[in-house]
Amino acid sequence: MQNRIMITGAGSGLGREIALRWAREGWQLALSDVNDAGLAETLRLVREVGGDGFTLRCDVRDYSQLTAFAQACEERLGGIDVIVNNAGVASGGFFSDLTLEDWDWQISINLMGVVKGCKAFLPLLQKSHGKIINIASMAALMQGPAMSNYNVAKAGVVALSESLLAELRQEQIGVHVVCPSFFQTNLMDSFHGPNQQMKAQVGKLLESSPINAEFIADYIFQQVAAGEFMILPHEQGRMAWKLKQQNPQALYDEMAQMATRMREKAAKG
Repeated sequence: MQNRIMITGAGSGLGREIALRWAREGWQLALSDVNDAGLAETLRLVREVGGDGFTLRCDVRDYSQLTAFAQACEERLGGIDVIVNNAGVASGGFFSDLTLEDWDWQISINLMGVVKGCKAFLPLLQKSHGKIINIASMAALMQGPAMSNYNVAKAGVVALSESLLAELRQEQIGVHVVCPSFFQTNLMDSFHGPNQQMKAQVGKLLESSPINAEFIADYIFQQVAAGEFMILPHEQGRMAWKLKQQNPQALYDEMAQMATRMREKAAKG
C-alpha cells in the first residue's frame, strides 16, 4: 500500500483530525470540503506534522465534482488507498415539523454524498485493493427522537457499508463504518431544522461530551488497522448498542420517554 488517503469534509472537526492522524504517519492526503479557508488551514496543519498532499473544493452532492476529485487523486498521487467519506451536516426537529426539503437536504449530503463518494472512487480502490471508511453516527443505530431525517440518512450509511463489506471482500477492498456518539465538534455550524431550540439542546450535548474529535480520529486509526468493521468510539455507545441487540424494546421505550420529555421542555419554551 502506498499510503494515499482521501477525506471529504476535511476543512474542520473530525475530518481535519483524521487528516492529522494519518499525516503523522507520513501519508499523502487528498483533502476536500466546501469551506476553502478551513481546507487551507487543514493542509497547513498537515504539513506541520509531517504529512503533505493537496486540496480541492468539492460538494459531495455533485457527483461530477467527486469524479473530478478522484481524477485529481490519480493524476497527482497516482491513485488512492483509503477513502474517508466524512462530509456531513446536522439537523433536527420532530417528524411533524420537518419539511420534505429538510429531508432532501439531509439525505443528499449525509447519505447520497457517501454513496457518490464510494461510486466515484471505486475504480481507484479496485486498483489499489484499498479501504473505504464511511462516517455514520450512533444515530444510525439508536434512532433518537426529533432527528428522524438524520437517523435515516446515517442508518443508510451503515446499510451501504454492510452491503459493500459483502460485495467487495472478493475484490480485497476493506470496508469500515464509524458510529460516534456526541463529541466536541463544530457540526452545529451546519445545523438545519425547523426548531432553533432543538439546535441549542443538541449543541449542549456536543459540548458536554468528554470526548473530542482528536480522540475519535485516533480510535478510528487503531480500529481500521485491527480490521474492525463496525467502529464505535464511545464506551456508552458500545453499551447502548449491546443493550439494543439484547433488549430492543427497552431501548424503544426509553426513546419514547425521551421524546415526551423533549416535547414537554419545548412546550415550556
